[in-house]
Amino acid sequence: MDSVSQFALGAAVGLAALGRHTAPWKAALWGGWVGTLPDLDALLDYGDAVSNMTLHRAESHSIFWQSLASPFIAAAIAAVDRGVPRFAERFGRWWVAAWLVLVTHALLDAATVYGTQLALPFSNHPFGLASIFIIDPLYTLPLLVGLAATLLARSPGRLRWNRIGLALSTGYLGWAVLAQAHVSGVVREQLAERGTQPERVLVTPAPFNTVLWRVVAMYPDAYDEGFYSLLDRGRDIRFDRFPRNAGLYAEAAAVPAVARIAWFSKGFFRMDERDGRVTITDLRMGQEPFYVFSFEVARRASPLAAVKPTDVGGRDGMDVGRTFGWLGRRLLGEDLQPPR
Repeated sequence: MDSVSQFALGAAVGLAALGRHTAPWKAALWGGWVGTLPDLDALLDYGDAVSNMTLHRAESHSIFWQSLASPFIAAAIAAVDRGVPRFAERFGRWWVAAWLVLVTHALLDAATVYGTQLALPFSNHPFGLASIFIIDPLYTLPLLVGLAATLLARSPGRLRWNRIGLALSTGYLGWAVLAQAHVSGVVREQLAERGTQPERVLVTPAPFNTVLWRVVAMYPDAYDEGFYSLLDRGRDIRFDRFPRNAGLYAEAAAVPAVARIAWFSKGFFRMDERDGRVTITDLRMGQEPFYVFSFEVARRASPLAAVKPTDVGGRDGMDVGRTFGWLGRRLLGEDLQPPR
């Protein structure tokens, strides 16, 4: 999730764990700070653009390594925050709080599509439930409102506002999983009616909501993209087909960066070649024709010559106003073609 959501979640968890044992503002501030720590790995340079992408949310998001790090973080906080007289008591409480903040950060990230390596060092599988967009105001706002109400109130029962915010945000995550399951069922049913059997199907929310969902169906030589709103009331999904360039992938499969993106994207990728420059694109984050992660990985030679991967993705040329206008209207169930 985005940095604001992770800070808010860390602050809310810290406040819930320690709000009765230290000043609420201290519990929230320390919790937000700890909740930000795992994402500092984004500042590291692993040598190339593909490595930087695929090694984000790795060790710093592993529950094993977080569990090892939490007592050291707790000791540092306990040495500074002297709200409780005995160091051992402060340390014990902050140990629990720090562990909860770190683990909830990783689990929330794993609810997005990106890929979070929760099980390192035992497995590098990039977990990604894909049930919530990386920025979703309906998840974050209850946390922020609950925190603000708790910190501004003066009544003895003010901590309940933070608990309510946590309950609402967690309930929203549960709603997102149920909505995703419903849409996945609709997609499976419609694909079966059409007699198509894709290799794999991705169902993930469109930006900033859990009402409109993006569907990507992968086939050996192409992929289909479509959108389904919960307000479509069963209307058939309109898919557009795009080339996957499987032959180019066969040529480039031995390039390390290509193999790594193929693994990290769980097969949701395409290859392209233009002017002798070969690129690979992660199809999970973005929509046609704009994707966040696209990398030049090779040049045309005989055979293809690998190059240091560089990031060529982004949304240059996107008409933001038109795209957001389409998003709002499509979310409400209008049968509109996406802007290409």
